[in-house]
Amino acid sequence: MPLTLVAHIHAVPEKRDAVFAALQALVAPTRAEVGCIGYDLHTDNNDPAHFVFYESWTDKAALNQHMVTPHIAAFRAATAGMVAKFTLDELTKLD
Repeated sequence: MPLTLVAHIHAVPEKRDAVFAALQALVAPTRAEVGCIGYDLHTDNNDPAHFVFYESWTDKAALNQHMVTPHIAAFRAATAGMVAKFTLDELTKLD
């Protein structure tokens, strides 16, 4: 069953540009992953330091594999101390 995720990344305001660059670097390799249906980066129109990924995965196994990829590890290392808050909502489409 497909899985939808909404990831909220709140950058430390003065680190916004660095976090944005690191997030952009995730898009292409993630979209190339087996099991990735969609991976779209957004920013909050009222808070430029708040980023949102809207993600679709074929299943939980594909998501779990994504979370251990080298590009996710690189993102975590590159943004250490730059993310003020991170939340991840896992959703299942009902219709």
